[in-house]
Amino acid sequence: MAERDWGQFHTSANLAKSISIEAGELLELFQWSDEVELEKLKDELADVLTYCLLLADKHGLDADELVLAKLEKTKAKYPVGKAKGKSDKYDRL
Repeated sequence: MAERDWGQFHTSANLAKSISIEAGELLELFQWSDEVELEKLKDELADVLTYCLLLADKHGLDADELVLAKLEKTKAKYPVGKAKGKSDKYDRL
């Protein structure tokens, strides 16, 4: 990307928009079927992940740490004893 000088366009807002746009393209793969071409899935996932990583990096955030911290919050909101095998929202457990 540096060789194309695209970093100048990578504002936080543009990166967040791009995440949403690419997530929409990922979702579109599953619009009419749960079956999807693996190469298309890989490409769209890569696009979403790339923009997520760029946004995290822009703010000095470590993606692995973000995910692990969020998992800890989720564990607290959805204790195994109440949530196992259920898809209810935490406030309805």
